[in-house]
Amino acid sequence: MPAAHALTILQYVSIAAAAMAAGFVNAIAGGGTLITFPVMTAVGIPAVAANVTNTVALCPGFLGAAFGQRKDLLGQERRMMLTVPAGIVGGIIGGVLLLNTEEQLFRSLIPWLILAAAALLAAQDTLRRWLVRRNAHHGAGHGSNVRAAVFLGIAAIYGGYFGAGLGVIMLAVMGLVLDDTLTRLNALKIVMALVINVAAAIFFVFSGQVIWTAAGVMAVGAIVGGVVGGQFASRIPPRALRRVVIALAVVAAVIYLVK
Repeated sequence: MPAAHALTILQYVSIAAAAMAAGFVNAIAGGGTLITFPVMTAVGIPAVAANVTNTVALCPGFLGAAFGQRKDLLGQERRMMLTVPAGIVGGIIGGVLLLNTEEQLFRSLIPWLILAAAALLAAQDTLRRWLVRRNAHHGAGHGSNVRAAVFLGIAAIYGGYFGAGLGVIMLAVMGLVLDDTLTRLNALKIVMALVINVAAAIFFVFSGQVIWTAAGVMAVGAIVGGVVGGQFASRIPPRALRRVVIALAVVAAVIYLVK
């Protein structure tokens, strides 16, 4: 059973290093999953179990980020009454789909999922500039909370299934259907990422696929990396770091394709 998968000390060290790197880049540029997931499969963890464990391990980071953005959530309570339940349902549906995907099929999808996530990460700056321009023309308003809930619920299915690049997808969706500031949309995005991942993680806990020792090592490593990344956030250009993550993701995808 995957949960009983035995790992060596060296493999734990590799996972911890990847988690620290992921926490570091998440604090500055985003895209940490594109580092941790390939490393977990590289040390021999089955792809589905690696994805499940990755989701469970990264939940504490989303909680901390959401707490840090709580001021920008004021006045969005009615909106979240619609979007949060949609995120929970979508996250669980994505988790169900993942656990019902055969290991071989999921492995064949991995390179394409990684490339798609890398493309989304590459589009992040362009998307943010578009949102800023759109807000300058339309101003902050309400938009359609119902439509936002529907589309975010659909995005949540992807989030529960794989998740890398989910934040960019959600920002794009919210930019299309909601008139609000980028700061407030980003805060809502973080809350949605939290509820989607927690919903999927709670479902995964009972699946027998979580490798708890690896999840613990990853959680600690991600927290340490996040703290360090926060100290360097003002010194390292996010765009440059994002390019490094994208390049690593493309290399990983190519390796998966030629295996």
